[in-house]
Amino acid sequence: MRILHTSDWHLGRRLENINRIDEQREFIEQLCDIVIEEQIDLVLVAGDIFDSYNPPAAAEELFYHALDRLNAGGERAVVVIAGNHDNPERLCASNPLAAKRGIILLGYPDSCAAADSGGGKIKVTDSGPGWLEVGVSRCGHSAVVLTLPYPSEARLERLLSKDADEAKLQRAYSERVGSIMAGLAGKYRKDTVNLAVSHIFVSGGRESESERTLQVGGALTVQPEVLPARAHFAALGHLHRSQRIKDAPCPACYSGSPLAYSFSESDYAKAVYIIDAVPGKPADIREIYLSCGKPLRRWVAAEGIDQALKWGSEGKDKYAWIDLEIYTDRPITVEEQKALRGLNPGILNIRPVIKRQHLTAAGYETRETKKIDQLFKDFYLYKTKTEISEELMGVFLDVLNEDDHSEMQDTGEVTGYETQVP
Repeated sequence: MRILHTSDWHLGRRLENINRIDEQREFIEQLCDIVIEEQIDLVLVAGDIFDSYNPPAAAEELFYHALDRLNAGGERAVVVIAGNHDNPERLCASNPLAAKRGIILLGYPDSCAAADSGGGKIKVTDSGPGWLEVGVSRCGHSAVVLTLPYPSEARLERLLSKDADEAKLQRAYSERVGSIMAGLAGKYRKDTVNLAVSHIFVSGGRESESERTLQVGGALTVQPEVLPARAHFAALGHLHRSQRIKDAPCPACYSGSPLAYSFSESDYAKAVYIIDAVPGKPADIREIYLSCGKPLRRWVAAEGIDQALKWGSEGKDKYAWIDLEIYTDRPITVEEQKALRGLNPGILNIRPVIKRQHLTAAGYETRETKKIDQLFKDFYLYKTKTEISEELMGVFLDVLNEDDHSEMQDTGEVTGYETQVP
């Protein structure tokens, strides 16, 4: 049986307010091409399909498009579990239709796939809370899959100990997850491919800045030894860096997110895992690297604004999203910001580092003689070391005018703001 492991799609997620749905579509197309080229029998998606409990319609549409193509009309089994970002009920709302084609959607740790579900060449022959056995006719054998969607304390129906000691809280949670895994592992057999899929934070995994933590302190960390030793492979979700957990008793990997979702991931290679497994033998595991989406790059212009302008004119990282840091003796002007973004529209952040002089906030005596629009300009310059753009200043004045107008309607009095809005 050939299995593909992917996770943490975060459909609908934005980068610095940039909509990335087109890049996410590009990933889905590449993923579907891989499952066809590699002749995948079973796809495991280890949670965080969406970025929020209420994803935009475009994200949900893309998810259903992905399921349809991955399943190929009942040719390929697909198992999807919920992550901490997913709404379990919403994720599984299409189960009455999906299950008929061998698409298994599971929201909670005790979710149960309907036995005798599936269609075409896929058949769920047995199942129970937290596990299922699925067969794909062309394999000649079936897979027993332990499924543990994001196990929050509420979803496990187990409260954290009142003991405030973090080490004890972490141990209690890890032991609870371990007991669930150990109980379910009794479903493994010698004549099946034995798998596990879960959305958890395993101790020893390397984080990035783009994961929103599963933890309360360290309480929701799972020790690697609780993973099932008899598994051919454990497919993990949550961490966005593709990596293997070294101390696990079975091969256990995070596939990571398919796109870089923060500039802390600028140097990460993005991948999916392919697992070839037959009963009674160790699995063969390999990575396939992804090329979808724009890369994220960090520029540090240690020589000043002219260096950054030079990079832009040379076409450096022309098709990337860029976080730019400029060492300078003065604030960056609006004209310079426009020039930089004109040379490379992918520049999202421009962060000056003032080398020798330091801007100070205006004192009370200075502030009281200024109008509020000028005070806002000064404050923006003080905080960001860049001059405010006309567009952003216009938004501020619009909001200010709305508040001013609302207060006049409520009180019948003129406010004390000293500014004129064109």
